[in-house]
Amino acid sequence: MRIPRALIEGLIEHAREEAPNECCGVLAVEDGGLARAVRLHRAVNIAASPLRFEVDGLELLHTIDAIEEDGHELGAIYHSHTRTAPYPSQTDINFAANWPGVEWIIVGLADGEPVQLRSYLINGGEVEEVAIEETAS
Repeated sequence: MRIPRALIEGLIEHAREEAPNECCGVLAVEDGGLARAVRLHRAVNIAASPLRFEVDGLELLHTIDAIEEDGHELGAIYHSHTRTAPYPSQTDINFAANWPGVEWIIVGLADGEPVQLRSYLINGGEVEEVAIEETAS
C-alpha cells in the first residue's frame, strides 16, 4: 500500500496519544493496482486496553459507509502494539478472519516511541507481511 507521509504521521500520532492503550482505526484507499491511502479514520478502542483493541460494530459500519460514499474502499485496519513487536497476535489473526483482503497495519511502540510501522495480509490464519510505500502526498 502507498501511504502519504502525512497519514503515516497521523497513525503514529494516534498511537502516541492513546498509549499505554492500543489505538485503532481504518484507512480508506483508492485502488489503482497498488492501493493508495487517502484518509485515516480514527476509531475508539472500547476495550481501553494496552493488550487488545475492540471497535464498536456500529461505529465501524458507519465509517465504512462514509468511506464508500466518498468513492473509496476500506484498505486497512490499523492498531498499535504498546508492549509487543508489531506482528499480529493470535487475537489479531482470529479477528482478521472476518476481513479477507484488508491489510492490517500495526504501529509498534517502545516506551511511547514508534519503532516500526508494518503491514500484513492475513488470510485463513496465514500471515504475510506486505510493503508500505511512503509517498510525499
